[in-house]
Amino acid sequence: MFTLNENEREYRFGESGPKYLMKGPRMNFAVVRFLPGEDFQAHYHNVMEENFFILEGKVDIVVDGKKNTLSVGDFIHIEPGEVHYVKNAYDAPVKMVSALAPFQEVDKVSVENPVY
Repeated sequence: MFTLNENEREYRFGESGPKYLMKGPRMNFAVVRFLPGEDFQAHYHNVMEENFFILEGKVDIVVDGKKNTLSVGDFIHIEPGEVHYVKNAYDAPVKMVSALAPFQEVDKVSVENPVY
């Protein structure tokens, strides 16, 4: 058992990106923040499923070519093998929870030139 406050961790890119509160041994759990205009490369996971729960703001999450616009209180579940891409195309930061399981040290496969 352990406890921590999210303020004890930092976002990967300073003010944005993932802030991992836990990485393994069975799952990853992170708070993720994207500033207006930010995104990350399309990818999929071979084994891990990924879940996002929106805490603040609005965000587009494209899964297998289908755009899903999510806002506060929305949840999305992404299965292994589903190509996904996240973009904050809006005027305010988005903050969301990300949970991936079962934990794999390396499981992210980048996708070049996806169709949106």
